[in-house]
Amino acid sequence: MLRTITDLRGPAGRLEALLNTGLDDAPYTALVTHPHPPTGGTMHNKVVYHAMKALSAFGLPVLRFNFRSTGLSEGVHDNGHGEVDDVRAAVDWLDKEFGKPILFAGFSFGSSVGLRATCGDPRVAGLVALGLPVRTDHRDYTYGWLPNCTQPKLFISGDHDIFCPQETLDQILKTATTPVERVMIAGADHFFQGIPESPEPKLTHMQSVFSDWLNESFSLVKA
Repeated sequence: MLRTITDLRGPAGRLEALLNTGLDDAPYTALVTHPHPPTGGTMHNKVVYHAMKALSAFGLPVLRFNFRSTGLSEGVHDNGHGEVDDVRAAVDWLDKEFGKPILFAGFSFGSSVGLRATCGDPRVAGLVALGLPVRTDHRDYTYGWLPNCTQPKLFISGDHDIFCPQETLDQILKTATTPVERVMIAGADHFFQGIPESPEPKLTHMQSVFSDWLNESFSLVKA
């Protein structure tokens, strides 16, 4: 069942949110965050939706929300600074509502700010970064705090992701504390869509890799 959440608030005001309710005896809850708001990213993004479905398949309650300034969420876009606090507010809400360990997954911008927010948080049991941005036209991203992330971590990107060159990602992940796993989806771009030589979407492949990791890392069984 899908439930509209009306009491999730961050420092900038109310955050529009949806909860896929899951099973009452689910061992974990989950949070999924969306890509860059100024370029159209919302909680309804296809990659976010497929990540949510992968988590929901195990019966987990899954929270998605729109960052400040997006959709009906209040506030003004803060270039990834205040959005870290939005993620923390969502973690607080899940912890208060369910009191269970939380699994985090974010796509693109949502993975960058979400990892910063959840890294080292004892309430968050696992971290998944989909299409982690490491280089754009305007900036290089740094992840100097990765050594402090002791949770199990999964990084999934397309091998044709222009924002995540494999060599750069591998250099960043050399600093990451184990356990850490990196998977590059062949023939996939940043959005896990196909390339001209392999045009079919790669979203189901990404979803399958994500599901297998959840099963192997957390002994989850599909509902």
